[in-house]
Amino acid sequence: MARIVMKFGGTSMAGTERIRRVAGIVKRQQEAGHEVAVVVSAMAGETDRMVNFCREANALYDPAEYDVVVASGEQVTSGLLALTLQAMGCKARSWLGWQLPVHTNNAHAKARIESIDSDGLLASMAAGEIAVIPGFQGLEPSGRVTTLGRGGSDTSAVAVAAAIEADRCDIYTDVDGVYTTDPRIVAKARKLPLVTYEEMLELASVGSKVLQTRSVSLAMKEGVRVQVLSSFIDENAPAADTLPGTMIVSDEELEESDMERQLITGIAADKNEAKVTLTRVPDKPGAVAAIFTPLAEANINVDMIIQNVAKEKGETDVTFTAPQADLARTLAMLEERKDAIGFYRLISDDKVAKISVVGVGMRSHAGVASTMFKTLADRGINILAISTSEIKVSVLIDADETELAVRVLHTAYGLDAAA
Repeated sequence: MARIVMKFGGTSMAGTERIRRVAGIVKRQQEAGHEVAVVVSAMAGETDRMVNFCREANALYDPAEYDVVVASGEQVTSGLLALTLQAMGCKARSWLGWQLPVHTNNAHAKARIESIDSDGLLASMAAGEIAVIPGFQGLEPSGRVTTLGRGGSDTSAVAVAAAIEADRCDIYTDVDGVYTTDPRIVAKARKLPLVTYEEMLELASVGSKVLQTRSVSLAMKEGVRVQVLSSFIDENAPAADTLPGTMIVSDEELEESDMERQLITGIAADKNEAKVTLTRVPDKPGAVAAIFTPLAEANINVDMIIQNVAKEKGETDVTFTAPQADLARTLAMLEERKDAIGFYRLISDDKVAKISVVGVGMRSHAGVASTMFKTLADRGINILAISTSEIKVSVLIDADETELAVRVLHTAYGLDAAA
């Protein structure tokens, strides 16, 4: 018998028929003898609907009241799933974020989980009850509801799994695992049976939408084994224990498997980036800090940064990337500080894409970057910016060349599945 946390996203919970299908998947796990807790997202599109209500009510809304509104979507689906399980003859109850409780800090709309009280939950599961928990929500120190930010239900599921020392956390999505790249772009993309936490963290951060970045980081920190599976399976499909999803594991577990480690694990593409360039910035101490400190204080995540020496002595050009959604704010903040920073022109481009190759194998192999650069050059694809980490190389290119770049790199690194 295992203790399992199962998480179902918004598309899996979109309507009573899909909720009934989810209940069937959950029931089969309990009938197999496992202790089961389920974490659910709001129905697909419901959170967006609630956010729009908040904006219509007050464009400068109070984040604490915003959390009260948007947390309601998960409350609805947790109650509906518990009712559906009961109709199928299962013992089930819902546990809202404040009932466990899930303790968070007080950063409304982007709260972080600090701890979860699991005693009541464990007692309920030991008694054969299926626990249904709304993801995305918690309770801050003064007793108010908080939400964790977009994709927060993945983080909720991993946190619950860590709190109850679950054997694994099954994340059910609209895909059946983690692939070497997006199968919609490359038909020969292969599903990966095992991926390390570090690789998944890099893939999630550079455009792979399978798992939320914070959830992977938490899983790595707490040592939670995470499995990615599809919730869109036949009624008579085998239990998740035997379905070929993708398991997110530690380096050690991957080394112990009989899998041959590949140099590159996957290729991710992200079109949600924008490029910003400041020309003729004074080349002196503190100039770069004057650019990026206010952006950091505004929680704008900057990724690639390039500083070039300009033609004029004592001046430099600074280029960086930021999320497209934050581009308007970024430009407005920099224009406001133009005199303090001392730049000449501010240039932006939101028609760019970030292409990344990821793999722990590149730690011990040279030539990964050169293969990437040569492959793109052979196809006439210009590189606008480059960034690297120990297991990742990312380049910024024109958005129109995204699919071509992904396809040729997938082939260049030998990732195509056999015909």
